[in-house]
Amino acid sequence: MIDNQIIATVLIHLFTAILQLAFWTRTVTQRALSIAGAAIGLVFSVSLFIKVYNGEILMMNAANWQAPFGIVFVADLFSSTLVLLTSIAALAVSIFSSVGVGKPRMLYGYFPIFHFLIMGLNGAFLTGDIFNLYVWFEVIIIASFVLLTLGGRKEQLEGAVKYMALNILASTFFLTGIGILYGITGTLNMADLSLKIPLVEDQSIVNLTAMFFIIGFGIKSAVFPLYFWLPSSYHTPPSAVAATFGGLLTKVGLYAMFRVFTLIFIPNDFLRTVLIVLAILTILTGAFGAIIKHDIRRLFSYLIVCHIGFIVGGLGLYTKIAFMGAVFYLIHDIMVKTNLFLISGLIRQLRGTLDTAKLGGLYSEYPKISLLIALVLFSLVGIPPLSGFWPKIYLFEAGFNANNYFFIASLILASFITLYVIAKLWAEVFWKEASKTDPLTDTFVTLGLLRKILLVLPIGILAAVTLFIGLNAEFIIQVVDRISNEMLDTTPYIKAVLGK
Repeated sequence: MIDNQIIATVLIHLFTAILQLAFWTRTVTQRALSIAGAAIGLVFSVSLFIKVYNGEILMMNAANWQAPFGIVFVADLFSSTLVLLTSIAALAVSIFSSVGVGKPRMLYGYFPIFHFLIMGLNGAFLTGDIFNLYVWFEVIIIASFVLLTLGGRKEQLEGAVKYMALNILASTFFLTGIGILYGITGTLNMADLSLKIPLVEDQSIVNLTAMFFIIGFGIKSAVFPLYFWLPSSYHTPPSAVAATFGGLLTKVGLYAMFRVFTLIFIPNDFLRTVLIVLAILTILTGAFGAIIKHDIRRLFSYLIVCHIGFIVGGLGLYTKIAFMGAVFYLIHDIMVKTNLFLISGLIRQLRGTLDTAKLGGLYSEYPKISLLIALVLFSLVGIPPLSGFWPKIYLFEAGFNANNYFFIASLILASFITLYVIAKLWAEVFWKEASKTDPLTDTFVTLGLLRKILLVLPIGILAAVTLFIGLNAEFIIQVVDRISNEMLDTTPYIKAVLGK
């Protein structure tokens, strides 16, 4: 069904960014425009999700060029769900940024670049053209590189160089795979590729091409062994930037991996084994990396890597139950990881440092804020009935059904390590007494009421969404069940795009 509203969530952030450029030196106006633009984007993303959930797959032909010859935008339940989650995260980060980002960074274009980044994410989720996906990836990389380097501190530039170098490498593999695909099929439309790839006589070329995409998307998703750019760069920018990166940037790589390997390439036993092995190694390296970290944001960065392995493992198992677990975990992870980095920014405001050895006494001084943070941390661990608990049930079931006990063992080990590091974090940051010999700086207490609300409110918004996901798991299960069916049976997607 044709619906031009699909592109609205992209255009809103584009126009918001352009409008902010007209108020380059007026940071108060930029903050207001950012929150307003993010809120309007959320309204349209909710409308898009409801249309797709209650109706059918929507599409739009750019410039009215019919598929497969023109660029097509497609909103199925998977893409519209991720656009909705991105919009929720964008609104929360936008509110937090109004206080959590310094004025000098705002004067260097923080807010316009932030909205260009969200525009790129929404475009990547909605495109139905594989080369257009590459273009949106480049928009994301350029915007994120600028956000990483704003401020110009040495550690920021070092992290940005690692981030950019690895992402350029990923883009090279991605573009090479696209070139081979076009050479053997003569099309770039993903629905059309789904029909033509099985007709290629030499399937060894298809398998080789699939490996290019695994490497390209694997780097962007921070999959073992090329994951080290993530913990080396995500701790360097402001917490608002790190929240956007931690919650969304790796997830667009995972989305692309699921889209390509359920629509274009149907993995054979070899490719599935590769994905499972990469998933297990990613889980273990992320988990063991988190154990030895004392900086809160570095610890959260390694947990991102660890839990990416959960999602990749769901793809590698390649069953409906596995898809349900992986997509459910993806939904949970976007909200929780975005919130964790916002929480780290709030802790810095409360204590002036993120070194757990120097922290303490937060619960005694800020019990209500501490309980709000506890809800997010318990969700991350997967305490029932919170959001992190339900997808693991499906992943365990899928692992047992496939007799893949190495994957199950890695899930169990990572879950216990996550519990250990979060319990240790809670004990050191919240339970233990604050150091009296080395007093810390509390800048939060000196803020006005409005600024305090703007720092805590986005954490509350994301915590409420996380709580909704956990307590209304039945609805989320219905959503991921339909998404999994669409992944396994791509006929409705192809028919919506090509009409056949």
